[in-house]
Amino acid sequence: MTKRKWSDLTTLQQRAVVLGGALEVVMTLAALRDLAKRPNGEIRGPKGAWVASFVVQPIGPIAYFAIGRR
Repeated sequence: MTKRKWSDLTTLQQRAVVLGGALEVVMTLAALRDLAKRPNGEIRGPKGAWVASFVVQPIGPIAYFAIGRR
């Protein structure tokens, strides 16, 4: 399979990539904000581990909202 360039994508595919990237940024920022404001007792696990998990996109922020908060 050859590597595709941005110009090889259709307009719909380009929009989907941009929308997906924007959604990941918004989810990560929302998770970081919630984590910063939430007391340690309301979070499962250490805050530093959750911050590190946000690097794994999109699993980290989704996991935080699904199982990271009490």
